[in-house]
Amino acid sequence: MYKELFENYDTLIVTSLSNRFYFTGFESSFGAVVLTENGKYLFTDFRYAVAAKSVSNDCEVAITDAEHLYGDIAKLCSERRFSSIGYEDECVSVAEHRAMEKAFEEFELKPIGSVLTELRIVKTDDEISEIKAAQSIAESALNKALTAVKVGMTERELDAELTYQFLMHGADSLAFDNIVAFGENSADCHHTPGNRKLAKGDIILLDIGAVKNGYRSDMTRTFCLGDPGSRVNDLYLLVLSAQQYVLKHLKAGVTGKEADNMAREFFRANGYDKEFGHSLGHGVGIDIHELPVLALRNDLPLPENAVVTVEPGLYIEGFGGIRIEDMVVIKKDGIENLTNYGKTLII
Repeated sequence: MYKELFENYDTLIVTSLSNRFYFTGFESSFGAVVLTENGKYLFTDFRYAVAAKSVSNDCEVAITDAEHLYGDIAKLCSERRFSSIGYEDECVSVAEHRAMEKAFEEFELKPIGSVLTELRIVKTDDEISEIKAAQSIAESALNKALTAVKVGMTERELDAELTYQFLMHGADSLAFDNIVAFGENSADCHHTPGNRKLAKGDIILLDIGAVKNGYRSDMTRTFCLGDPGSRVNDLYLLVLSAQQYVLKHLKAGVTGKEADNMAREFFRANGYDKEFGHSLGHGVGIDIHELPVLALRNDLPLPENAVVTVEPGLYIEGFGGIRIEDMVVIKKDGIENLTNYGKTLII
């Protein structure tokens, strides 16, 4: 399994929650996974003993506690005659690193950087199926929640309705806190729902996602309650055209920077330069924000079967914002769009 991981290490210690889930299919607040060339071991505590043994059937489960975790792992490494241990330096605290140094003083402790995170970029067919399932839940929940939208409803009330519908339609949880923004609040990209009441002609920006079996979805739709007026309508059509342009040209081999620039230059050519202030998109999977990123800082080519968002937007402080976000699978000659929800502005 993953033999290429062991070219520079005898074993790897996985401590981050997301990577532990990736290798075991088991989620817990405490634990570590020890990866070897011939197998893997899940270390967790008494609280998860029964669940870990029933879920993680492809790895050995060892029960320990916070005080003895690294010591017990060191014993295993000694028994296996390992000399070098790789660890997730990007997500280990200073205190944890000190504990590792003490427990593994007989071994060569090596940082592994983003090796495991990069391993998760290319999704398997099973992972893509789980993401599709999460997206289907989100779309069904949104359809139902929109039937409750009315004048006088607050952002918090629609937030609560969305959360209820997610759970009723089979989500294990929300992929992230719902972004619900009315009117001028939609210019705040990551607005926290408040007591702003909905009025006729208001923009309604909804950024939502579901979790199903450990995998997440991500989608943004912008609506207007009734006649949006010419300015909102024109902005919406511009954002939609920018997204359609990117979706048409996106494929494996295009770099994250090139993808981002497609939308950025499209907006600039139409007179909007500073109103698109975030990157075009990001990877989605076990985490809501994963590699690769569709951003100016990413010069790497997008690989086939990466799952990414494409979410251009324009934001005008004091007026409002428009964002349209789809989640797609990168393919050799294009994309597979996992988002099947319509893009009609008026509700």
